Amino acid sequence: MSTPLARTRCRARAHPLAVDATLAAGVLACMLAGSFVDPHAENGATWITRTPNALSLTLMVLGAAALVFRRRTPMTVLAATGTVSLVELVVGDPRAPVAMSAVVALFTVASATDRHTAWRVGLLMMTVLTAAAMLAGPLPWYAQENLGIFAWTGMAAAAGDAVRSRRAFVDAIRERAERAERTREEEARRRVAEERLRIARDLHDVVAHHIALVNVQAGVAAHVMDKRPDQAKEALAHVREASRSALNELRATVGLLRQTGDPEAPTEPAPGLGRLDELADTFRNAGLPVEVARAEHDAGLPAAVDLAAYRVIQEALTNVQKHAGPEAKAEVSVVRVGPNVEVTVLDNGPGQDDGPEEGGGHGLLGMRERVTALGGSCTAGPRYGGGFRVHAILPVKNLTPARGAAV
Repeated sequence: MSTPLARTRCRARAHPLAVDATLAAGVLACMLAGSFVDPHAENGATWITRTPNALSLTLMVLGAAALVFRRRTPMTVLAATGTVSLVELVVGDPRAPVAMSAVVALFTVASATDRHTAWRVGLLMMTVLTAAAMLAGPLPWYAQENLGIFAWTGMAAAAGDAVRSRRAFVDAIRERAERAERTREEEARRRVAEERLRIARDLHDVVAHHIALVNVQAGVAAHVMDKRPDQAKEALAHVREASRSALNELRATVGLLRQTGDPEAPTEPAPGLGRLDELADTFRNAGLPVEVARAEHDAGLPAAVDLAAYRVIQEALTNVQKHAGPEAKAEVSVVRVGPNVEVTVLDNGPGQDDGPEEGGGHGLLGMRERVTALGGSCTAGPRYGGGFRVHAILPVKNLTPARGAAV
């Protein structure tokens, strides 16, 4: 809810010329009032003991009128008010406070320009007006009015510079706050993009693996349906098992998008190397011989490394199943080498030399991104003499171990 002061400030910013006209009228009223006061009366400063002459009235009106345009052309207004003040200081008798308009104009210049310009112009104005009042004015050089001109012009320059510094400080704080807000928004967008990429990789790994198995087993069932119904029934059972596993993993992956408190949130842990034998059996049932070599360690793997190793093996074996040909064999090895876990998947099929790269899929790219995100490296390419090799190095050091996971 806006306050009356806030509404007044908004209207003032919307109509700066009206504000300056009001200020000019106020300065003119003060100069007129001051011109009727005699500071040297016998009983001290006395009201309405003198009357300004026509020249002084004219100079006061001109000085006040110039202040209306002080924001548009501050230097020009300062020159105009300084000129009328100089004339009044030299010829005014009795002297009228025309210099008040020059003080306001000097404040405006100091607040609207840089510090070097403000002090240079301020010193020039102080010197010229004070020297003129002391050397050419009707009053003695040591009169208080002459010293007052020096003091008021100096305070105007200092006050204007202080206002400019405060405005620059507030603008800098506002700019830093806006930049920090933009940075937070960009960080939020980056995190969202990374999360979308991670989920896309998980979905690709799950779908590519299980659909490839379903496709192979469905082809076997269709081929032997008439001659060997028992084998066809076994193949269809594998299709059912693979599809059920795919649905479970898809439900667990998509469930990550649920909000806290949503019903049916997934509680099944993410797959890891503890299910490596189960993964190998699914490919063996699909007709791909898979040999697994792994070294058991007491220390558990971090959850992210455990999942990444499993997904790399899953994607690599899926590519073997799809591209390496019907006579291919695969070898999987998982070993701990110092602070790293090295995962290697080899096959001897001639069909994989060109398949994955030419297919335009995202499997190899997803493997590399998944491993690189953990600070590791992943290479994939044809083997000398035929076949294909996928090799991933996953760092384990400085990560939180997953409970119950083992290599």
